[in-house]
Amino acid sequence: MAHDAHESNTKRIWFVFGLLSVVTIVEVGLGMAKPAALYMTNFLGMNLLNWIFIILTLFKAYYIVWAFMHMEGEVKALRRAVVWTVIFLALYLVFILLVEANYVFGVYKDSTIKWNF
Repeated sequence: MAHDAHESNTKRIWFVFGLLSVVTIVEVGLGMAKPAALYMTNFLGMNLLNWIFIILTLFKAYYIVWAFMHMEGEVKALRRAVVWTVIFLALYLVFILLVEANYVFGVYKDSTIKWNF
């Protein structure tokens, strides 16, 4: 009699929960503390603290897709198609964020339109 062995994923679920919890705690801690070394240092148009938030958020999103949407068990080509698309879109959104935020700041700084909020 052949029986299919069913593996318990309890250990894996707790590991994913712990890892994502630690990353979230680090994000919240950095957001509350706002270390001056990170908050006042600019890199590519944004402060380092914002870059850390973006990187940690992308890591969490990738790991959620990897673990809970079972991407680790998929064919290599499908994994690459999904991951590369998400990475491209995330980089594009960061680019738009940097370019447009600088444009809006420049319009308000150099024109007759004043900050009223």
